[in-house]
Amino acid sequence: MTNLPNKGAAKARVARILDANDKELMAIRKIEADGNTLVIRGKIFGAMPMVARLTPAEARAALRLLDVRTVLFLLTLLFRRN
Repeated sequence: MTNLPNKGAAKARVARILDANDKELMAIRKIEADGNTLVIRGKIFGAMPMVARLTPAEARAALRLLDVRTVLFLLTLLFRRN
């Protein structure tokens, strides 16, 4: 008897962050809330597990980095083709 992959099994959801050469920097496996903190779980460089936490103060600091043009780009990003 062999261990064949289950055809009905759902593929794991992963969001990838790539570098300028399309190499994977980070694979994000889960984003969840933990109190007032956003917790991001994944792997860096495909091997090293990582847990990142985004506090409300850091989220506000990140939003201040955005200009109007980038905000408009982000609003349309989900509707663009690869």
